[in-house]
Amino acid sequence: MRKYIFHITVAVIALIIAQTQAHAQEGTSKLIRRGNAQYKKQQYADAEASYKKALERNNKSVEGNYNLGNSLYEQKRFDAARQQYANTIKSATGKAVKADANYNIGNTFMEDKKWEESIKSYKNALKANPADEQARYNLAYAQAMLKKQNQQGGGKDDKENKDKQKNQKDKKDQDKKDQDKKDQQQNQDEQKDQDKKDQQQPQPKPSKLTPEEAKRLLQNLAQQEKKLQEDKMKKVKGTPGQVEKDW
Repeated sequence: MRKYIFHITVAVIALIIAQTQAHAQEGTSKLIRRGNAQYKKQQYADAEASYKKALERNNKSVEGNYNLGNSLYEQKRFDAARQQYANTIKSATGKAVKADANYNIGNTFMEDKKWEESIKSYKNALKANPADEQARYNLAYAQAMLKKQNQQGGGKDDKENKDKQKNQKDKKDQDKKDQDKKDQQQNQDEQKDQDKKDQQQPQPKPSKLTPEEAKRLLQNLAQQEKKLQEDKMKKVKGTPGQVEKDW
């Protein structure tokens, strides 16, 4: 008898749960439809609010998560949109929805110029839907932009290295100039000190001659003068003169 009552209780609880879930599902769908209408009118903030209310009732709603991501994307809130697309992938079972969610994730990375991440997302989209030509095009574009970025990055590194080398050379040259200037100033200071010392030292004075030394000096001068005169006479005598003509 208890067993029979137990089954009745279980059946009643199951019915109540089913009715509650149905009511909640109906409310979720209604809120999502409202959000869709607002989204079409480009009322993205209002649509966001409706989708969030729907997810409060059923946080695993694939349509609610996906459309909330779209409303956030339109408001350029790419990080938040990316999270909603990720939630969509977790809840979705169909490949088409997963492909679209990965494609949109790629777009959010594209907007932030995160090329490597966008490439990965587009590849995931193509795995789920190889026929997605938009994903293929965006993948090629992201790959081209990544290559360009790497090339520019290399050029930037080269420029930074050249600038660094130039700065090092300029600093070395300036240090040499500063050292030369310092050495020159030091030499000038040393020369000034030496000149000052020389001025301070007693200078030699002319010596005074004794009368005997003065007499000898005069005699020597007289002899030198006599010798010069004799040498002069010799030179004159030895000079060829004009010879008169013998008629």
